[in-house]
Amino acid sequence: MTRPRFAFRRNKPRGSASAAELLRPVARGDRFSASDLVSEATSDIGSRPGRLVMTILGTVLGIGSLVATWGFAQTASGQISSQFNQAASTQVSIMPETTSLGNDGGSGAIGRIPWDAPDRLETLAGVERAALISDVTLGEDAEVTSVPLNDPSAASTAVPPLRAASAGILQAVGGELTTGRMFDDGHDARGDRVAVLGSRVADRLSITRVDNQPSIFIDGTAYAVIGILGETQTRAELRDGILIPDGAARSDFAMARPAEAIAKIAYGAGPQIAEQAPLALASDAPETLKVRAPSAGSTLGTAVQGDVNLLFLIVGAVSLLAGGLGIANVTLLSVTERTGEIGLRRALGATGRQISAQFTVESVVIGVLGGLIGAALGVLAVVGVAAIQQWTAIVDPLAAIAGVAVGALVGWVSGWYPARRASRIEPINALRAGG
Repeated sequence: MTRPRFAFRRNKPRGSASAAELLRPVARGDRFSASDLVSEATSDIGSRPGRLVMTILGTVLGIGSLVATWGFAQTASGQISSQFNQAASTQVSIMPETTSLGNDGGSGAIGRIPWDAPDRLETLAGVERAALISDVTLGEDAEVTSVPLNDPSAASTAVPPLRAASAGILQAVGGELTTGRMFDDGHDARGDRVAVLGSRVADRLSITRVDNQPSIFIDGTAYAVIGILGETQTRAELRDGILIPDGAARSDFAMARPAEAIAKIAYGAGPQIAEQAPLALASDAPETLKVRAPSAGSTLGTAVQGDVNLLFLIVGAVSLLAGGLGIANVTLLSVTERTGEIGLRRALGATGRQISAQFTVESVVIGVLGGLIGAALGVLAVVGVAAIQQWTAIVDPLAAIAGVAVGALVGWVSGWYPARRASRIEPINALRAGG
């Protein structure tokens, strides 16, 4: 004759009721149903809310750190893409290749950039704006002043870098003028003696406005100042120099050829432009030009994302370990406290597997609760930081789902040993200990 199996639902304790009065047998065949297991687990967990809070705290911190790691990494990557990649990673530079000229250590250009290089580059897909830029060599005794040299009140300065550029230079470097205007193709074609000062040079020359038509004298030649250059996304050194049109540099300083062509390109178009630019500028000898172009992706973004991931994963792993140990400790303590109850269940027909399943489910429920709360806090942390920094928060829904799953896994692993220990308690020993 087969001994009947029973499932037991624990009622809320009242007064000093005995263990037998706290248990109500319900015939269930040979196994607990899933609803019985969940009911048993949640009823015991809910009876100790203070202990529950302390138990799930470690899991909450661990899961919250993991979810926040994922969210912060994605958000930081997006922020880097929208700022760094759109500035430094959208610049292409083309210069002639150089070769050694002999034992004196000098070098000479073996390639040549044409004067119409901007027009050629702007025909390529992905190029938004192109321009020429060259350093202009002045004599050793050359000076730059804001008034004629024979005036004793002249405001002079150490000769700042003088650069010649084509009309599209402002857009190519992502620059802004604090006042005035940039020279155009007409100034370039006519060789007009106009100049745009970098903001730092303008300060040294005490030129703060251009509506009164100020002039500077470069090696004794007057140039009308038509604008002052402020911030630039790239080529910050332009704020320390003077820009004049290529046409003026060719006529006044005998500049024979442009030194460099630069282009502002769409993000991700770097490898394509690197292949096409030499063919567009020197189809007969593309190997005589060298191109500096960004890769398709940002290595800085990858490095930052890796560092953020590593930092938060370490914090999350430590917190999860603490949370798992907390669950294991509390579950083991619960087994010790409920030894008499376990013995009574075994005496009334519960198997060791059923006892083990109950305590395992309790641990998993605790882990799931910690995962839910931790995932929610992690998402809120990402959204909160992004709002404060005025970033666009990026949170993958899979991160929250994975957080809950990891919480359940931590609960299951943490409850395995206490559940196994509970299942091995002999009924007679348990009743003696509980009595």
